[in-house]
Amino acid sequence: MTVRVDELDRKILAELQRDASQSLDEIAKTVGSSKTPVWNRIRKMREAGVIRQQTVIVDPDALGLEACFFVLIRTSEHEAEWQKRFLAALRARPEVLEAHRLAGEIDYILKVRVANARAYDAFYQALISEVRIFNVTALLSMEEIKSTTVLPV
Repeated sequence: MTVRVDELDRKILAELQRDASQSLDEIAKTVGSSKTPVWNRIRKMREAGVIRQQTVIVDPDALGLEACFFVLIRTSEHEAEWQKRFLAALRARPEVLEAHRLAGEIDYILKVRVANARAYDAFYQALISEVRIFNVTALLSMEEIKSTTVLPV
């Protein structure tokens, strides 16, 4: 179901993405509305699934998670049971921040955040012990140039 999002909704979403801890009064003032209509729109967007959740963004370096790996996975397995085990293994691993199934030569790409190369190896060994994988290539990010959760609204 597609949800109709108008210009005021987009302004509200932009403000929430910028700083979800703002008060309704602050958001209303910024978007040029009043508190009650802003609250109603936020509630409706939550109910419709436009707003999925509110959270905080934590600095990974502050937690000692200084290594970011992009893991390219090729598999020769495409059966439903293998995929079910593979997806369960990914979902169970907190190191996996993102996982995407791709078109092309690479089947999956993972974004994995760990403390260092040794921690990545422990992750890798655990993953391949749970599911059979044809080929894995790990790319270490040397520098994060841009990272955002903000969608262009």
